[in-house]
Amino acid sequence: MTGLTVALIVAAGTGERSGASGPKQFTVVAGKPMVAHSVAAFRAHTGIDRVIVVIGAGQEAALTAAAGKIEHVTGGATRRLSVLAGLKAIGSADRVLVHDAARPFLSAVVIDRLLAALDGAPGAIPALPVVDTLAIATDNIPVCAERMEHDGAPGLLRLLGAGISRDNLFRVQTPQAFHFPTLLAAHCGWAGPEPTDDAQMIRADGHDVAIVEGDAMLEKITYPADFAAAEARRSVQMISRSASGFDVHRLVEGEELWLGGVLIPHTMGLSGHSDADVALHAITDALLGTICAGDIGLHFPPSDPQWRGARSDQFLAHALSLVDAAGGILDFVDLTLMCEAPKIGPHREAMRARIANVLRLPISRVSVKATTTERLGFAGRGEGIAAQAIATVRLPEEEQ
Repeated sequence: MTGLTVALIVAAGTGERSGASGPKQFTVVAGKPMVAHSVAAFRAHTGIDRVIVVIGAGQEAALTAAAGKIEHVTGGATRRLSVLAGLKAIGSADRVLVHDAARPFLSAVVIDRLLAALDGAPGAIPALPVVDTLAIATDNIPVCAERMEHDGAPGLLRLLGAGISRDNLFRVQTPQAFHFPTLLAAHCGWAGPEPTDDAQMIRADGHDVAIVEGDAMLEKITYPADFAAAEARRSVQMISRSASGFDVHRLVEGEELWLGGVLIPHTMGLSGHSDADVALHAITDALLGTICAGDIGLHFPPSDPQWRGARSDQFLAHALSLVDAAGGILDFVDLTLMCEAPKIGPHREAMRARIANVLRLPISRVSVKATTTERLGFAGRGEGIAAQAIATVRLPEEEQ
């Protein structure tokens, strides 16, 4: 089946059960806000043409801080109403994947399985077979007398009842994939009790839903303990990479001096590609190196006039987006500037803050240092400034 495919990420909840200080979809897990993982996974998949995030009222700034500029719509009071708002925002499409932001570790393999299943059915879900023993609990009974004396009040225990067969029982996950018109019709005509997922809605309309193999990494994050479990699941699949970047530009009269995204008063400025910010150029190359994506000249050729005078933070943000698309987590950046003048010390904290902002990192994970070359070479003679950077990124093992 071909045509427009849209991913709809539901992230409108308040996360009251998660124990987080704010909505859990914006809480950092495995190095970045939870919703950012799903956004990156869908953006990186060639079968997804458009990504929309459904958020709660007043969460626009939080979404931008978490995932950058992305299409979004405000949801409703229930999950069903939030999905409906998202479907109406889509307008028209052939296929739609509805995903809960609380399941951040989405793989391309699961998306592939779902899209393939839609060639034979109007709906498809990922699911895992139930492996635990299942049983029904019977009536409550009081706990023993000693416990009653200790607590000062009677307690209750549940009694084990009959077991339930696990045959044909599955744990349903998201994303759930559908022919868009089928799901939209089910939502617009819904008159039953609040559903827990979209698949049951189209089944109620008489449509088949295929089951594809799910993924243990798609466990939902709901309670405080789930965050630690998610970190542990992710960490065993990640491997660390470090890469370096290096850049040099000449100092000339009549140019502004930009270093680390900060305009620094000086008698001369740097001449070269874009605004010639050697610091951001070096960090950009370091990030690109961690994912074997070439260098800054490959993505932003100096010969292309559109980049003349451009802000270098655009290059840095682009490199970060490529790391995100590869499923990477940026852990740390270390920058060294080599020059005789200007003095870097008075501007160091402003540079750290600006770099941290562009890279969506805590400032504690950005190091900026400076040194001289003891008046040796071009830097020692005040003819230019050099920068060297190292970036450390964690990547899924499957990317290696």
